[in-house]
Amino acid sequence: MNPIDSPEHLSISISTPRTANPLPAWTHRTGRNVRLLAVVIVVLLATCSTSQSSATPPVATPAWQLSWSDEFNGANGSAPDPTHWAIQLGGNGFGNSELETYTSRPANVQQQNGNLVITALHETYTGADGITRPYTSGRIRTQGLFTQAYGRFEASIQLPVGKGIWPAFWLLGDTVSTIGWPHTGEIDIMEEIGEANVIYSTLHGPGYSGGHGISARYPLPPGQAVNNAFHLYSVEWAPNDIKFFFDQNLIAERTPADLPAGAAWAYDHPFFILFNLAVGGAWPGNPDQTTPFPQQMLVDYVRVYTRNPSTGNP
Repeated sequence: MNPIDSPEHLSISISTPRTANPLPAWTHRTGRNVRLLAVVIVVLLATCSTSQSSATPPVATPAWQLSWSDEFNGANGSAPDPTHWAIQLGGNGFGNSELETYTSRPANVQQQNGNLVITALHETYTGADGITRPYTSGRIRTQGLFTQAYGRFEASIQLPVGKGIWPAFWLLGDTVSTIGWPHTGEIDIMEEIGEANVIYSTLHGPGYSGGHGISARYPLPPGQAVNNAFHLYSVEWAPNDIKFFFDQNLIAERTPADLPAGAAWAYDHPFFILFNLAVGGAWPGNPDQTTPFPQQMLVDYVRVYTRNPSTGNP
């Protein structure tokens, strides 16, 4: 996705590959009834547990140590934790000819049942910037609150689909406000443009940005889709090496050798995290009568790890 106001992913040009049964009527067979009651209690407990967020607790591994996370377990209807996230506002198209205005309203950005929920709505809305748009949505970032250079960045996400729908999970260099985009670098861990079985993972930097970003188009394994289950989207980032993953599947590995001749590797400083759900734009095109609304992007959790020094890698 796009940084502040600069053009970004105009196109992609380079591809690689609760309910339990009622209790029985009580009889004098006390032992039998106790056993039945125990079974009912177990069923009820199991049912209650499955109604909560599906997030598994973060666990340190020999290779990785947790450095930052958000499990989105705030009260239903609450905004994302303001010590973790800043909500971006505006309807200026963000350099991509997007059609939405980003708002901070719970209708567009909230926590619900252990998830971050970003909702795109088809509604006429005029933001504080005076721009009127036919859609609203949400965009959040950790700029000024959390950055990290290198490590593993991952999020469990269930995505929406439909023509003109453009969700993304991405990283942007923390020098964007001083040296600008694309010189600061951008790591698009996951973008999806309305297709249930295809995602994209892309690098943007000086000399390889916008329509010339270094991108991998990844068809999901047979029988899987982005919109009917949570999947894990991640990147493992080290000096001169970036690997993109869908669940446990390697999408692509990038090194300076993949850059155009003379282009600079822009991934040697801290980056911050963004989630957004764009509507329309030069890359996915605009919604049409086949596109249902509302559209929702659900994020179960986002976690960031550093490499365990004992492994000998950064």
